[in-house]
Amino acid sequence: MAVDPALLEDMEFFKLLDDEDRRALAEVVDIIKLDDNQTLFQAGEPGESLFLVREGEVELFIKDTTGQKIILDITRPGDFFGEIALLDAGPRTATAVALTPTELIALDREDLMLLFGKKPAAALHMLAAMGRMTRKADELLRTRVSRNANEEAAENLTLLQRIADWLAWFSGSMPFLIIHAFWFVIWISLNTFVLPRNADGAVGFDPFPFGLLTMIVSLEAIFLACFVLISQNRQAQKDKVRSDIEYDVNIKAELEVAELHQKADHIHEEMLRRFTNLEKLLAQRTTPAEEV
Repeated sequence: MAVDPALLEDMEFFKLLDDEDRRALAEVVDIIKLDDNQTLFQAGEPGESLFLVREGEVELFIKDTTGQKIILDITRPGDFFGEIALLDAGPRTATAVALTPTELIALDREDLMLLFGKKPAAALHMLAAMGRMTRKADELLRTRVSRNANEEAAENLTLLQRIADWLAWFSGSMPFLIIHAFWFVIWISLNTFVLPRNADGAVGFDPFPFGLLTMIVSLEAIFLACFVLISQNRQAQKDKVRSDIEYDVNIKAELEVAELHQKADHIHEEMLRRFTNLEKLLAQRTTPAEEV
């Protein structure tokens, strides 16, 4: 269905075309209008057209093996999509859904050849867009593999959380116990036997029952408890990330096992079919021999 050549003037894809070439192309391209949340095509469907967005937005997404939605791109006016299936004549690699009322210009293979003949630079523009999509897909693959909970938690640590983790680790170590044991022994010895008595007859700067030592140790216990709680809260967040990762891994393993069962069932059915054919073939060959 022919479209108005003026519709092509504002699109960067057709700007280098002169008026005559634009009119020739406008006679062969089609205009497609989509409503809000309307699906243009599904992943796996045959692809025969490339689409340029004139108005609206189109979301391109796939679903992974766990059924989760992975958004590849959101195209806006001036962008195009669907070129991969058009170029290699294969099925669609993603699903396209209009996010808003959308108007698209559809080009098939013949239209694309006409465009490239009129504007060879359009081929480089398409290759650049395909390169951007490939980079996005590489980034998605890098971030969606099974994650390491320790590495992911370490990436978001603040200075206070790092200090809390170190103090929580150190307070539960043997050096912490030995240092405090020496400190208490020296403190009590100094204030009991070593230092001279003061005017009140007490020994040292912190006589029995060692009120200053008790206050210092109490304050230390309060701060250590706060740091330990901070570290435990972060550990709980890490455990949540680990549980999410384990859930994803379990889902993937379950799907892999299901796929293996399907393959085993298919092999079993294929073997039964071949055995049946062999039995029929043997029966056909032995019957004439028995008649003779």
